This record gives sequence, C-alpha cells and structure tokens, in this order.
Amino acid sequence: MSGLSSSGPIVLVGAGNMGGAMLSGWLKNGVPGASVVVVDPGPSAQMMAVISEAGARHVTALPAELKAGVLFLAVKPQVMDAVLPSVKSAVGADTVVVSVAAGKTLGFLETHLGEAAMVRAMPNTPAMVGRGVTGAYANQRVGQNQRDQVHALLRVSGPVEWVPLESDIDAVTALSGSGPAYVFYLVECMAEAGRKLGLQADLAMRLARETVAGAGELLHQSPDDASKLRQNVTSPGGTTAAALSVLMADDAMQPLFDKALSAARKRAEELAG
Repeated sequence: MSGLSSSGPIVLVGAGNMGGAMLSGWLKNGVPGASVVVVDPGPSAQMMAVISEAGARHVTALPAELKAGVLFLAVKPQVMDAVLPSVKSAVGADTVVVSVAAGKTLGFLETHLGEAAMVRAMPNTPAMVGRGVTGAYANQRVGQNQRDQVHALLRVSGPVEWVPLESDIDAVTALSGSGPAYVFYLVECMAEAGRKLGLQADLAMRLARETVAGAGELLHQSPDDASKLRQNVTSPGGTTAAALSVLMADDAMQPLFDKALSAARKRAEELAG
C-alpha cells in the first residue's frame, strides 16, 4: 500500500465493527501485520483470529514506551473520555492521530492528548464490505506525508472526501455516516408497502432488498447523475411517475430528509460535549 511511512507502527484502538473492518482492509491491501498493534480489552474470537493470522500484535493496554506512527481511534464517542488517557503515551512528535468517533472535536482530543497532528474521519458501515465512503478533516499540524498515509489507510474501505472545515464533519456524519441506516429503513418501508399490496412478506422483502442493492450498484457504475438515472426509469404518465408524484410532493421526502439530517447533525454537535 502506498502512503505508509516508517515513523512508527499503526496503533488501532478498538477492534469492533468499524475498527475491525479497517484492520481487515489494511491487511488485504498490503499493510504488514507486524506493523500493526491492536489495543482492545476483548476483541471477538473472529477478530483475534484475523490479528493472529496476520502476525499483528494484540495488547489490552499500550506499553508505555511505544510511539505510534498513526494512532487510529475507533472507539465509541461515549467511552472516549475513559480511553484517551490510557493511549496518550503513544503520541510522539511524529504521530498523526485519526479519530472516527462521531461528534468528538479535535479540541476535545487535544485536551486529552495534547497538541498533535490530528484527523477527524467519518466512515460508514459499508466499509465492512469495502464499499464505504469517508469524510475527513485534517488540522494544520498534519503534514502532506501524514495526510497521504491517512488517506491510504482510509481508502481501503472506499472513497475518501476531504472537507475544508472541521464543522463539515458533523454534516458528513448526518449524510453518509448515518446514511446506510436510512437506506435500510427505506428497504423496510418498501417491503411493508409491498406486503400491504398483497405480496407475501418474505417475497416483498427479497424484492425490496434486491431492488435497492441493484439500484445502488447501477448508481455506482454509471457516470450519470442520480436525477438522470431516475428520469431514465420514469415514463411520462406511467407507474413510476405516479409513485414519484407522491414521493416528490412539497411535503414529502425532501423536507423529511432535511429534518432528519438536521436532527442527526444536532446530535453530533451534542456528542461533542
């Protein structure tokens, strides 16, 4: 993998769903297991097998003398206060800190870790299948080589979009970070609507799942905008147009999503504490 340096090991704090997905992606894309230290008090048996097979190092607490090249914080925001003091010793002069915790600002991290090169990143759960997208913000202490290194590590799970303002990360969290849940709920709603039209519930769910998955793949592969793809499906006066006349009404989906994403961003701001 390009963009990696020899400034120290990659220290991954937290090997749950997101941290584990990142670790698996790194290992599959050429990061040597021996260059990774995983800090987690109780990783799953499956994750321990990944760590062991790759030759990575697992510890429940960081050795005091270890200095990280990249300190990757993949723990829930609610436990950051408890975790950060125990990893402060790993932050050296050449360390870049990467946090994927929603809402936790760089100012919050500096309170616990001191001044350092820091990146706030917001991936999403499709990272677990290599199809995520990540928004990222770097402070002014992050050098170009460090930024390239972080980009390479984040890129294993999908595209990385760098934003110019730290406050943009809360909007990224609301849109793409939480976004997969909105799509999964869309599938639930479509399946339930199909059931109410008389389809068997399991058939309606299969049709809804495959429709959304297929539409997502078409969107992924096509160079056309989403609006163009929508128009391609919509014949004037046809069945799709009849449905869209409801979904695109002035009081329908757009204002609902406006309200939903605003609520998510507000919650991200609240998590900053």
